[in-house]
Amino acid sequence: MDFKSWIENVEGMASIYSFDVLPDGSYSEIRLMEYNSDNFFMMSLPPEAPKFYPGIPYRTYFTDLNFENFVYKSATSHEPLYSYVNARGGWIKGLYLPISEPGTVSVEVNKQRAENSGKKTYYCLYVVHFAPDVTSDSMTQRSTEVSNAVINISIRLHETQDFFKAMAAAAGEIRSVCGAQICSIYTVDTDSHKCFFINEEGVQKERLEAFTVEMGCSPYEIALRWEEDLAMSDCLLLDDLSVIEQRDPVWYKSLCDHEIRNIILYAVRFNQMLVGFIWAANYDTSKMMKIKETLELATFVIAAVIANNQLVSRLEEKSSTDGLTRLGSRNALNERVDRLVSGTDELPDRIGIVYADINGLKRVNDSEGHDAGDRLLKKAAALLKASFGDHEIYRAGGDEFVMICPETDEDELERLLSQLRALADSTQDVSFALGTCFCDKDNDIVRAMQTADDNMYKDKQDYYRRHPEKDRRNRKRSGDQQTD
Repeated sequence: MDFKSWIENVEGMASIYSFDVLPDGSYSEIRLMEYNSDNFFMMSLPPEAPKFYPGIPYRTYFTDLNFENFVYKSATSHEPLYSYVNARGGWIKGLYLPISEPGTVSVEVNKQRAENSGKKTYYCLYVVHFAPDVTSDSMTQRSTEVSNAVINISIRLHETQDFFKAMAAAAGEIRSVCGAQICSIYTVDTDSHKCFFINEEGVQKERLEAFTVEMGCSPYEIALRWEEDLAMSDCLLLDDLSVIEQRDPVWYKSLCDHEIRNIILYAVRFNQMLVGFIWAANYDTSKMMKIKETLELATFVIAAVIANNQLVSRLEEKSSTDGLTRLGSRNALNERVDRLVSGTDELPDRIGIVYADINGLKRVNDSEGHDAGDRLLKKAAALLKASFGDHEIYRAGGDEFVMICPETDEDELERLLSQLRALADSTQDVSFALGTCFCDKDNDIVRAMQTADDNMYKDKQDYYRRHPEKDRRNRKRSGDQQTD
């Protein structure tokens, strides 16, 4: 049989695979029989890869369980199959075609061979197109049943503006499609390393915390381990856990402890960047092909929603967080005060306002440089977090900070201030000028903030009276007229 000359007539990247159905109905491993000269997957193998020969086991070069399932399914069902997946750094469009043994062997001869050997050999032609970007035409080539399932998932994603409620609704719809006992969406932010575990009941913070204990690593490290478990494939659709037992024994134990029999793990990517996983367990394995086709398309929609939410979150964080100290920004402070004044945020029965200013920052900037000044600002911010970490802390600008402490009485506020002073005294370079004021529902919070600011400046003046050598404002002979 001349596989090589036969496959060279196929345009595009093509390869031929074979396997046997054994007397007990099980399948042998898949063999790579031949590939054509256009097949860059094979041509790009590293020099140390084993030399090809017709019939070499497919897993000598690759391990992709989904690909193997499609080869088995197409050849034994005598039906062509189509897949469009986001894997190996691009979008892979694959067509699986059941074929007879290349050559002139008749059906009768094949039947006689099977009777003599007790096994029957099947062949599958795989034609693939690889592209770095998605194409809409490839996405739409789905059955009506699959298309309807994807539409329903998309509807759930857009029924609400609340991101987490949308993810929960989508998880519930996917669970129904899979016939699964449980289903979750695990979002992954590769910039912040934040992850959320969301099922149809919402964000499962406690479940995620328990899972990290079971896995012995952080939520983001779990995502990295799942990437390794996928072995460059887009997903794992397993009817048992044997592959997980081999690839990730710790996860395997966790699954067994929770009575998980089978698993779906599907990567969700946006522009080749991982943004999450779909995770379903104890699913209906008879729906495997429908599930695969549905999730191939649904993950594209889900990825766009997750990526958009992450982009908005980053923009909001950039707007509301001071880049140097990681405290609330001036913009966040103004918005908070506006909400309290307008009544959008209910004014607490009592609220303590604290203004804090770093003494001597200008001296450090002038004498040691702005890098030293930045280090002083970050150190001061760390002390504020240690003392007022349960309250709102903002960097109002320069060396000035504001703390808003809802439902805090004067005794508690004085305790926090004493703690801050003690922490600052334990350092050699941090000193705060502090001013406070209280207000309640009957008072003007803006006026209270002005009073706290005035009191802070009085404290600063007192500090410089006691330490005139540190007051650069008095050094007019050097031409320094700026205030600190």
